[in-house]
Parts: sequence; C-alpha cells; structure tokens
Amino acid sequence: MQSARSGSVTRLAVVGVVAAVLALSACGPENDDSAVPPPPTRPTTEPVSTPSAGQPAAPTTARPTAPPTATAPSSASAKPTAPTSPTGKRQVVEARTAGGLARATGPDAVSDVPVDPGEMRDGMHLVVANYDRAGQTSGRRILLVAVDNVPEDPAKRREHLWRGLIDYAQQHGSTGDPTSGVPYAAGPLGGSLECLQLPAAPTTDVLCGWSDASTAGVALFPKSTPAEAAALFAGMRGDIEK
Repeated sequence: MQSARSGSVTRLAVVGVVAAVLALSACGPENDDSAVPPPPTRPTTEPVSTPSAGQPAAPTTARPTAPPTATAPSSASAKPTAPTSPTGKRQVVEARTAGGLARATGPDAVSDVPVDPGEMRDGMHLVVANYDRAGQTSGRRILLVAVDNVPEDPAKRREHLWRGLIDYAQQHGSTGDPTSGVPYAAGPLGGSLECLQLPAAPTTDVLCGWSDASTAGVALFPKSTPAEAAALFAGMRGDIEK
C-alpha cells in the first residue's frame, strides 16, 4: 500500500517538472535578447594595404572616382574651318607716276575738284590729279578722280563719277553723247573696268572707270581709242590703288 502511494507521488513529480520545462520553452524566446540575431556586417570596399615591417598600418580612406574627362575630337572628325576671305579694302593714293605717266605739277596741276566725288565720310580718301603722256608739254591732260572706302555699292559710285566726268568733258571740248560702256581686262586688282567714247569716232575722248569691293575711279583720256585708254588706265590703277 505504501509502495503504490510512493509510485504515484513520483509520477506526479516528473509530470510537474516536464510541465515547467515546457512552459519555460514556450515563453523564453520572446523575452531573451540573446535570441535576436546580430545585424549583418557591412562589407568594406576600402583597399587593404600591407604595412611595412615595424610600422603600423595607416587607415585607408576611400576616394570617389573622378569622372572621365572629355577628349578633343580628332582632326579627321573635326569640322573644317572655312578659309578666311580677304577684306578687299584698299586705299587710293596720289602717285607721282601712274602707269608710266607723270603727275602734272605747278600750273598744270588740278587746282580744284572739277568732278563731284559724291558723299565723302571720315576714313575716305579722294585723289584728283592730272597726268601727262610721255613728252607732253601742252594740251589737255589725263584727268583722274578716285575714292576709297565707298559706303555704297562701288559700281554706283563709279556711275556717279562718270556722269560728272562727262559733264566736265563736254565743257572742255568734247561733243556728242557717250556710247555704252565696254568691259576690258581689269588687271591684277580685279573688279570691273569699262570704257566709253565721247562721241563714237576712231580717235576721240574716252572715259574709263573701275570699281571693286570698296574703291571706284574714273579717268578722261583726250584723243584716244577705247582699247588704248583701257590698257593705260589699268596700268595707272596699279599705282593709284594700294
């Protein structure tokens, strides 16, 4: 009887111990901080250097990578540069000799401006001069009028000079109306060179004129032919226009 009672007590004690263990297992993970896993270790990208013997390792600081620099395009892909155009600006001067002709001086020189040169502005130059043919000592001389830095179309300024020169010629012995201008070789200075007659005859007064990018000039050749006057005028222009 006593043995049966002792066995029952023993079984109850074992059951109580097991129940207590199960209760602790059910609530333990919720309150135990040690059960929370540690945060993951952040990987480092810093380079690891090996210290020299006897020296402590210096800390390494990560540096941002510089953006790649742009490279200049090669000459093959670069856009070609347009050639620079010449300005075409030239100046007229009163040359002592022009085309082999000597400028008249003294009483034979031009004493005024016989032909209206048109509008003159600052920076413009005007040349008005008489030139003698070789051996000439009397008679009418070659009259030349030229301007530079013309503000309008130089061809229009040439027309203006021509009209004034026609009036001058008709007041000094020429008669009749001028013929139409005929183009001739302008020479190394380029532009346009034309001559016309007053009046049409084998040998009479001839008027020639040139115009280019910024200059214009005209000349009256007494008793000449258009071809002869054009060749002489082109040579004179080479010494007048610089």
